[in-house]
Amino acid sequence: MSVCLIPARGGSKRIPGKNVRPFNGKPMIAWSIETAKAAGVFGRIIVSTDDAKIADVAREHGAETPFARPADLADDHATTLDVVRHAIGWLEANGDVPETLCCLYATAPFATADDIRSGADLLADADFAVPVTPFEFPIQRAVRLSKDGRLEMFDPGQFNTRSQDLPDAWHDAGQFYWGRTRAWKTATTLFGPATAAIPLPRWRVQDIDTEDDWTRAEILARLLAERA
Repeated sequence: MSVCLIPARGGSKRIPGKNVRPFNGKPMIAWSIETAKAAGVFGRIIVSTDDAKIADVAREHGAETPFARPADLADDHATTLDVVRHAIGWLEANGDVPETLCCLYATAPFATADDIRSGADLLADADFAVPVTPFEFPIQRAVRLSKDGRLEMFDPGQFNTRSQDLPDAWHDAGQFYWGRTRAWKTATTLFGPATAAIPLPRWRVQDIDTEDDWTRAEILARLLAERA
């Protein structure tokens, strides 16, 4: 059996209430729940939350909320690994341990059922599967600002290297993480040789951490809906 775990704490500071805030016609978390249901690969879809309103909305849209997330896992310092391991511990204690678990973020409206299924297939010979997307600009030519407002290259040796001669760099798309339960219990990182990549186009990836991110995401969602 596979379980989808959707972490959704109630204390978001930069976008208050973002997990249940209306996003293009429905609560944000509903998009993730519906994507998980459409993937057709999960025996259970569980929302891990400390917030009663989030729990109510999750159940209204077809997810389970069989436990309340402890307060020490609902602050800014709790990690994805912490939250997943708590859920696995609860499942073990209740005799329902999945072979694999997908941690799907509550603010991932651009994740698709096809992406989820692709990740499930990749676990045939990997411990984890993670969606990634390429950086828009070569990270080898990145610069920083000094205290006096001057430019400094992180790697000055790359100044004369043509962009097309530099290898692509990729980053976590921030949508979901597939993993084998045994790997979730022991891993110290999700990025390494045991992790398979699920490449996504840049135009279908958007962080939603600030109000500006939210606005960009709404515009993107409307454009994608028109394109479909």
